[in-house]
Amino acid sequence: MRIAVLGGGAWGTAIALVAASRHEVDLFVRDPVQAVAVRSAHENTQYLAGFRLPENVRASAELAGVLGAAPQLILIATPTSGLRATMQALARFGASAPVAWLCKGFERDTGLLGHQIAAQELGALPAGPLSGPSFAQEVAAGQPTALTVAGSGALCDVVTAAFHAGAVRVYATDDVTGVEVGGAVKNVMAIATGIADALHLGNNARAALITRGLAEITRLGIALGARAETFMGLTGVGDLLLTCTGELSRNRQVGLRLGQGISLARVLAELGHVAEGVWSAPEVARRARELGVEMPITEVVCAVLADRLTPQAALEQLLARDPRREDE
Repeated sequence: MRIAVLGGGAWGTAIALVAASRHEVDLFVRDPVQAVAVRSAHENTQYLAGFRLPENVRASAELAGVLGAAPQLILIATPTSGLRATMQALARFGASAPVAWLCKGFERDTGLLGHQIAAQELGALPAGPLSGPSFAQEVAAGQPTALTVAGSGALCDVVTAAFHAGAVRVYATDDVTGVEVGGAVKNVMAIATGIADALHLGNNARAALITRGLAEITRLGIALGARAETFMGLTGVGDLLLTCTGELSRNRQVGLRLGQGISLARVLAELGHVAEGVWSAPEVARRARELGVEMPITEVVCAVLADRLTPQAALEQLLARDPRREDE
């Protein structure tokens, strides 16, 4: 099939590389200079250096041309902050192919998830997230990866046909909310775990933090209409474990640096990539408060990000909580 990948970051480049093993791929790179560099070097040296792109990956800064090539599947590989604008562009161009997105987060200021944005901007077009425990570098290197696509049968069938091959396994579900909540909130928990690791709290504390983080994710997801069993799958516990423990995790790196006393502004300036948890955390906390869902780990992460608490004070606040039943 012909696949359009919209976004020239690490994830977009990695998924384009995987798709190119069996399909024709048009890679939309917003920056014309970067598009020329990727096209001429057959490599995205800015975001995914060391991986050569085959000839059938065509990089372009012209969205009209990419969509005009009549793709059978459109993948949005922008950060969550760019999801709405990209969907609006698809609507303007009259895109009719199924749409899947790779970003994981709550939209800043609105607190909406990707499928809620899609409902506003794309109408009845088959659309949903492609998510799961996946670092771009490992996907590009051809290492085994399992992903979950969430949405209608029509969307899931197309995405599965496109990517279920070789080292990539694709599972399908109709629990779109569960997949999106798991993917978004695990980034917040990865910041918390990075802070704990920076404070040298040990493996016991890390295991407890991840487990209680999963409890928070599940509580919020159920309140938003998700199924509890989704959080035992790839986009719940699977993605949470990877992001909280993997050295390639941007959100964990943010937590590590904050725990070392480095300012958030400096951390983000030096990171070079988007860490979705930084922007999702306040929206996660706000949605939870509106729903009456208790999320103490999320709250202290928000306080550290806003410089209202030091990492040590955040730890002390969590440890000072009253005892309770584990299932509460």
